[in-house]
Amino acid sequence: MDITGHQVEQLHDPTGIIEGERYEFFLDLDIDEEDELYTEGGVRLRVLYAVRDGREWIAAYDFIGAATGEVLGFALEDDEEEEVNAYCRAHLGE
Repeated sequence: MDITGHQVEQLHDPTGIIEGERYEFFLDLDIDEEDELYTEGGVRLRVLYAVRDGREWIAAYDFIGAATGEVLGFALEDDEEEEVNAYCRAHLGE
């Protein structure tokens, strides 16, 4: 799995219920055809990224079929989660 691009938007909580900042990332992924995650039309990773009190973390994520918008039932492996976390941290505020 390689991250080839992204879109990011800071989410605003008009109710003030959520503490800290939240960002929604859509990561474009290059998935090998032999990988079980491979989907015709491509795969994106939607990541809700949280920032609070100097901490930054992945609050939630979903793999999504790029062509269909369908949520795919896969989880990140530990090393992939670390890679996604580092990528999101590096691209905050863009």
